[in-house]
Amino acid sequence: MKADIRIAWILARGSERREWWRVSLTLLGALLATGFGLAAVTIAAVPGQMSIPYAHGLLNQPGERSGVVLAFVLLLIPVLGFLGQCARIGAVHRHRRMAGMRLAGASPAQVRRIAAVESGFACLAGSATGFGAFAVLLAVVGYLPDLRAWAGFAAVVLAVPVAAGLVSARALRTVLAAPLDHVRRTGPDSQRRAALGFAFAVVLIAVSALLLLLPARRGAAPIVLLLVALVLLTGMGAVWAAKASAAFMGRRLTLRAKRPAVLIAASRLAQDPWAAARTHAALLLATVVGVGFVGVRGVLLAELRGPGHPPENMAFYTTGIDLAGSAVLIALAISLCGLAVGAAESLATRRRGLAAQAAAGVPHRVLAGATLLETALPLAPALLLAGAGGTVVYLAYAGIVNNGFVPLLPLLVPVAVYAACLLAAATSLPLLRRVTHPSELRFT
Repeated sequence: MKADIRIAWILARGSERREWWRVSLTLLGALLATGFGLAAVTIAAVPGQMSIPYAHGLLNQPGERSGVVLAFVLLLIPVLGFLGQCARIGAVHRHRRMAGMRLAGASPAQVRRIAAVESGFACLAGSATGFGAFAVLLAVVGYLPDLRAWAGFAAVVLAVPVAAGLVSARALRTVLAAPLDHVRRTGPDSQRRAALGFAFAVVLIAVSALLLLLPARRGAAPIVLLLVALVLLTGMGAVWAAKASAAFMGRRLTLRAKRPAVLIAASRLAQDPWAAARTHAALLLATVVGVGFVGVRGVLLAELRGPGHPPENMAFYTTGIDLAGSAVLIALAISLCGLAVGAAESLATRRRGLAAQAAAGVPHRVLAGATLLETALPLAPALLLAGAGGTVVYLAYAGIVNNGFVPLLPLLVPVAVYAACLLAAATSLPLLRRVTHPSELRFT
């Protein structure tokens, strides 16, 4: 293990100039994860009931603080997914060095471990930077945490690189570097993981329904558990829809497509339909949550503005709603960044084939159109299902509140997310011109 760490450090120090953008993205992801973790520890370390002059009293009670802590912890999920995307594109971009290590006798598992540790160094720099910025913020605010909070801070700073390394190793489990300068991917058992996700969601729904049927257990907890299970079930269904639609469209369009861009995109989707599902998983789950949140927000505000709620209490409720909305927007933005990185990783992986197509006379606009279609085609039905799932969630909440108000604004959320996804995929087009340069043919 010490030799792997030493090799990873040498490779990190000797990174090429073209790799610094990947290192910067990894550092940014670690900085965000550290910030979310430190904020969660700071809020959790506040003892008992206190009067905090922020957020209109939302942080005064331990119960409300627990909800804020949970929101920060949940934000770590899209950040870790983003770090996994950065690890994939980094490993493929350094395939020549990986092949050299294989020639020197390294096993595929050791190569993946070295690549994961190399990403961990960038994450350590990001976590240290995040801690420094957080310490300056605490000094400006004038808040002095206790010893338990400082221990939690140290744990977060050390845990982020470790978690990022584990995520990177898992993300690289399907990448095999052959000794003769060839990188390929093995297909993971994605269908079994999808089946386990569906089974887990069904179990949560059954448990929440059983708790609702028990008179002694009625309350808010079973309803929250049921909503979480519906979100998870819909998110897994949307991921499955992305895979199924990619496979179906790939097979059908390969036989019937007349436009070259559609034919190239269909061939890619038919070859690896799970690639779209892996890239869009966090994004689809964020869409389900976003649609449900916009609907629940509308119903809740309509209820709060009704009789029985004095105006002085509105700031407390609206602050909590706005903070939850900010968390959803942050998760969506991180998921979009992951989509952009995934699109770039796909181009980097296929740069030899793309360079060969460009050398054979395929116009750049055709390759660019195929790149966008690889995102647009499977994402449309998946986002439609995600929007439907989010609609079911907020309609269920509206039925529980029973105030007769059903907002229509959430129906526009999937459309806005779809447009944002296309823009995120378009950010990889400048890389397309680089990977189709004739110099790439030297390594075919």
